[in-house]
Amino acid sequence: MSELNKGDRVSWSTSQGRTHGTIVERRVKDFEFDGQQFRASSEEPAFIVESEKTGAKAAHKGSALRKLQS
Repeated sequence: MSELNKGDRVSWSTSQGRTHGTIVERRVKDFEFDGQQFRASSEEPAFIVESEKTGAKAAHKGSALRKLQS
């Protein structure tokens, strides 16, 4: 997997299909987002992403994200 960074355009799976958006934050410590606990470390960071279509934000592990071409 290529390195993911803030500002990268990515896609991820949702119950409605694949969604596209942008990484707005990279987390390397455990955190809570939208009432859920997430585990993150420098070896396995988590990312806050913003949907291009709705503007909604969500947290995902890097393994759930697919980097898109610029």
